Amino acid sequence: MKLQPLADRVLVKPTPAEEKVGGIIIPDTAKEKPLQGEIIATGKGTKDEPMELKEGDVILYGKYSGNEIEFEGEKYLMMRQSDVLAIVS
Repeated sequence: MKLQPLADRVLVKPTPAEEKVGGIIIPDTAKEKPLQGEIIATGKGTKDEPMELKEGDVILYGKYSGNEIEFEGEKYLMMRQSDVLAIVS
């Protein structure tokens, strides 16, 4: 199966959060939410806003952007193109 975002939405695989700091293991509840991820799939955009992002782009997004989705054991974020702050090149 495959997830295909609709309209101006993108599917993002978040970059894993740092798990160790100076030899100390950080519990899941204290980890910072990652602000960087890779685009896995994109919608086609809307008539007013064409899709500018593409699969494979590494992006930065806001701390509380998107909705968490679990699909086939993997965690993803589904967000609107407008929630993306920048493309990392």
